[in-house]
Amino acid sequence: MSRYINPYTDFGFKKLFGEEANKDLLIDFLNAVLPPENHVADLTFRNSEQLPDNIVDRRAIFDIACVGDSGESFTVEMQKAKQLYFRDRALFYAAFPIQRQAQKGDWNFKLNPVILVAVLDFEYDEHEERRKLYRLVTLKDQDGGVFSDTLKMVFLQMPLLDFDRSLPQTRRDKWLYFLKNLESFDGIPAVLSEPVFEKAFGTAEYVKFSQEVQEVYQNDLKIYRDNRNVVETARIEGKAEGLAEGEAKGKAEGKLEGKAEGLAEGKARGKAEATLEIVRKMKSLGIDAATIAQTTGLSASEIEQQN
Repeated sequence: MSRYINPYTDFGFKKLFGEEANKDLLIDFLNAVLPPENHVADLTFRNSEQLPDNIVDRRAIFDIACVGDSGESFTVEMQKAKQLYFRDRALFYAAFPIQRQAQKGDWNFKLNPVILVAVLDFEYDEHEERRKLYRLVTLKDQDGGVFSDTLKMVFLQMPLLDFDRSLPQTRRDKWLYFLKNLESFDGIPAVLSEPVFEKAFGTAEYVKFSQEVQEVYQNDLKIYRDNRNVVETARIEGKAEGLAEGEAKGKAEGKLEGKAEGLAEGKARGKAEATLEIVRKMKSLGIDAATIAQTTGLSASEIEQQN
């Protein structure tokens, strides 16, 4: 058993950042990933689970909502699964804190800043040359000038983090290094030997939890690992099967365009079969239909047909 908990689980994420006793950890993390003009001096937690009451998204997105001392709204999310229309979903959820500021009667529409910070356990960029570990999104005009400072979104594509050649130097890099590798650490590395991280390591130490709390974490960790293994296995198998089928069809037709068409069709069929394989494996593990629908994008009726 690892010495420290996995921060990509709902339990781990909220243990580190969602408790009043660890508010200083969240403040330090936010100041590390946000631009200087959005410095956080203090914050107050809102009620948890601020996203709409949608069970599919509830299983994929862990959120912490809070209000800064200047009235700004923060939503910090851990998203563990890639979803269709990811950017649209981010905008949809970010709009809720904006809408909550509406006032009855005469109102001049002045808005407090709304900031979304999303820690992603997947890559959403599809093109290699466009991939970025850190992306700060604001509303700008055609010349790059800022149109509005009301909404800002920060996306952290954690799979792109790589410190193989050098140790992290900046505050932001240290936090990302901590989150990415926490479960694999046996102790506090020298580069993170400072009070805020020492507290974070202490908070995340598994043996300090009661037996009941350890069981809660273990159940959460099992769900996280099962979902990752099922999706990754099906992805690899589906890709291999699609390529093989496409190449076979292309060779049989004996034409370059036939081969290209066969490859495309084979990939498509392989991808579809991979999705169905995900469904079958997740069902065999006892994972609920809502989580399966979120992971695969299939409807409830399509899921029900797979045995």
